[in-house]
Amino acid sequence: MELEFADTLLSMAHFCVLKFRTVAQFVIEREIPGAGTLTDTQIREVSLRSLQALKAMGPQIQWLHSYVTEDKVYCVYLAPDEDTIREHARRAGLPADRVSAVRRLVDPVNLN
Repeated sequence: MELEFADTLLSMAHFCVLKFRTVAQFVIEREIPGAGTLTDTQIREVSLRSLQALKAMGPQIQWLHSYVTEDKVYCVYLAPDEDTIREHARRAGLPADRVSAVRRLVDPVNLN
């Protein structure tokens, strides 16, 4: 029962985002040598630069979360297009080595 309720809430949230804005989800691959060894302070500084750029660009772009690996950071964003993603990276002083539009989400909840 709880799983069905959570799935319904997620579907409703997804619908609301798409209903009121034309957005796509993107995965941004950022090559940052030594990313996995960055201190909490360094990650916070980079994150704050990103947030400042997001605030300046307005609500059409949103950072959802990021995954830090040894030498790369993978960020998940909502945005109207790839150009908006690249403009954010430029303003924040971050690399955007590869920008890929998400075509489909697959997870255990969505298999039914």
